[in-house]
Amino acid sequence: MNPKDRFGDRADAYAANRPGYPEAVLDALLYEMPPEIVVADVGAGTGISSEALAANAARVIAIEPNAAMRAKASPNKKIEWRDGTGERTGLDAKSVDLAVAFQAFHWFDADAAFAEFTRIARVRIGLVQYERDERYPFARAYGDLVREYATDDTEGVRLRTLDTFASLAGDRLERSTIAADQRLGLDGLTGRIDSASYLPKEGERAAQLRERARALFEQFEQDGTVVLAMTYHVL
Repeated sequence: MNPKDRFGDRADAYAANRPGYPEAVLDALLYEMPPEIVVADVGAGTGISSEALAANAARVIAIEPNAAMRAKASPNKKIEWRDGTGERTGLDAKSVDLAVAFQAFHWFDADAAFAEFTRIARVRIGLVQYERDERYPFARAYGDLVREYATDDTEGVRLRTLDTFASLAGDRLERSTIAADQRLGLDGLTGRIDSASYLPKEGERAAQLRERARALFEQFEQDGTVVLAMTYHVL
């Protein structure tokens, strides 16, 4: 499936159920950068990352090729939305202070996107990516479920992206890891599953996955929620 098309029928679930970005993540990404910077948020999705950036920057240019995802973004006078890709943002050379991808770089051609980020950024390039922290029992059980029903190797591609990006950047980046949790009710858990483009959305396998997720929720829930432990990687 073309990465630009993957989330067309999942934009609602994505906007409603994906986690946000803690202040510590933004602090690590924007370390020693002044508040008046212009940021390119490449692969901005439904604007979760763009909203976080807008609270910490003068202007955000949100680059997103999927019209359904762009349509779910909330209006914000500090965010300008544009149709573009990680490899071709449409931005002028050295036109932004920071070029960054949040939970999106694994969908890009790494070499071409890295070259594009380097071309458009005056000061810094960056990557933010969250992963489950499977040292915790629920995160491990949920991860096992996801891997069992995955329709492609997105999980592996995403993990390898961290090393790929770091190797391309060489000594220009330092890695930070920040722990955070996402607390989910049953609807939030099934919504999180629905937001993943590599999990079945319709048919028998999708029904089985949701049933297994409900059983997992009942096994681990406390006070009506489960806690999904995560690690945010900032480069």
